[in-house]
Amino acid sequence: MLTNFVMTFIPLFVAFDAIGVLPIYMSLTEDMEVSARSRILRESIITASVLTVLFLLVGKGIFIILGITISDFQIAGGLILLVIAITDIIFAEQRSRKPHPSVGTVPIGTPLIAGPASLTTLIMLSDIFGISMTMLSLVVNIIIVWLIFSSAARIISFLGEGGARAMSKVVSLFLAAIAVMIIRKGIEGTLKIY
Repeated sequence: MLTNFVMTFIPLFVAFDAIGVLPIYMSLTEDMEVSARSRILRESIITASVLTVLFLLVGKGIFIILGITISDFQIAGGLILLVIAITDIIFAEQRSRKPHPSVGTVPIGTPLIAGPASLTTLIMLSDIFGISMTMLSLVVNIIIVWLIFSSAARIISFLGEGGARAMSKVVSLFLAAIAVMIIRKGIEGTLKIY
């Protein structure tokens, strides 16, 4: 049982990539008050939790009903991440300094936390190890994401405002590259079908 837990935990931990997503979370919430940041964190964790659990339970069925493939899902999620990255890199000075109230749901809850990588990984793991073991690993990973994001304020104070802004630009560039990689994998998957 422990081996199965490790085999489901590690791929999900890598897919959620909480450490990699943290700078993006920090850049989206850096100008918020503590209470607003707490609300955004709560919304993002609830959104990611509900979405991943629902996807684990009925994801394959939804894909079949809608005629969607995992490759289609990767391309759509990659495009959303690419738009977020481009907006942050190019239009950061022009965007309102006040973040949108739904930032906890989109883009933090999904597609940053519960994105194509984590949702696809859930489907694959549930096929191999079963829903109950995958669900256990999912819950543990969501708790880890919450713990890491809860430490964001301390990390921001350690880096300073300038350091946090510089890091958010670099991370946005990496996010754009990751988005292109997800889109590429989706296209490769689509081409293999035909």
